[in-house]
Amino acid sequence: MSKPKTKLESAFQHETIEEIKQLLPGCLVQKLDSSYQQGIPDWLILWRWHWGVLEFKRKRPTSPSDFEPNQEYFVELCANMSFGAVIYPENKDEVLDALQQAFRSRRSTRATER
Repeated sequence: MSKPKTKLESAFQHETIEEIKQLLPGCLVQKLDSSYQQGIPDWLILWRWHWGVLEFKRKRPTSPSDFEPNQEYFVELCANMSFGAVIYPENKDEVLDALQQAFRSRRSTRATER
């Protein structure tokens, strides 16, 4: 019996981005340029006053060699600022739930008028 084939990362990205657009209507999802900043996560998600980044992997990372230099650093940095995660098929539902929860639970930093 052969192993099931792993979905290509680009197909996984496309499918997941479409799902994010359904979960967060009106969001902006932008591909980031790692040639400008080595290790920057793959995608930026903007929705209302929230932002987050996702680093896509086609399969679960099992060692530091599964990451490009600085990828783990930037995901952690962004997670501490707002939201950042490594996403792969096996954790997609968990990450999208966390993204949606983080974006829907935070309040605006806008001051109210009196």
